[in-house]
Parts: sequence; structure tokens; C-alpha cells
Amino acid sequence: MPDKLHFNLVSPERELASGDADQIDIPGTEGWIGVLPNHAPMMTTLAPGMIRVKNGAEEKRIFVRGGFAEISPAGLTVLAEEAVPAEELDAAAVAQRIRDCEEDLADADTGAETRRMAERELNQLKEIQAALT
Repeated sequence: MPDKLHFNLVSPERELASGDADQIDIPGTEGWIGVLPNHAPMMTTLAPGMIRVKNGAEEKRIFVRGGFAEISPAGLTVLAEEAVPAEELDAAAVAQRIRDCEEDLADADTGAETRRMAERELNQLKEIQAALT
């Protein structure tokens, strides 16, 4: 039986995944990283995107909106700023939230800080939408 890679993914709200896998692909800020058992130790920051956990013929996808990943002899640990399993994401609802946010920004006569926060939310929604495609 081939070696497995131990994997943990936690966000501030909850632990989303813990177990063994054959391969995990993570969206590093410098590009995609395919992590296999016995990978060289390293740390990286994460870009928004889908983590893909492959175990045999099964694949689980989890959207992350940034964070950190540590690869060590013990396995892969991901500390995500925000993480949502792909099956919990609704593409139509995300698209509607983007439209609403864009309308709010166009109509808003607000201060710079309020506008910056609204633009940040819009960018995060677009990151989720892009990860769903």
C-alpha cells in the first residue's frame, strides 16, 4: 500500500478536514503546489482558490480565501483565513451577492473606509465565484 499524506485544514470557525490523502493541491501565492507523501518540508502563504484533496478516485474541494500552509514530515497543515467546502457554495447565490454589492458600491456616497470595505467584500465574492468555475 502506498504511503498517505496526513492533512489538517482549520479555519477560525472550525476544523474542516483531517485525515489521510494521496495528494493535495494547494493554491500558493507563488503558484499551485502539489503535495504528495514525503514532500520536502516548507511553508507558504495561500492565495484564494480551491484546495483539492485526492484520495483514490475521490476528490474533495474546499475553497480558501488565504492563509498559511506548512508541509512537514507529519503531513500538511493548512491554517485558512476562511474556508468553505465546495458543496456548501451556491454559485447562483454568490452571483446575486456580487450584483447586490456592485449596485451598493455604484449608489453609495460613503467615506473612503466604507468604500474600501465594500470593495474588499466584492473582491472576496469574485474570488469565490472564480473558484467555483
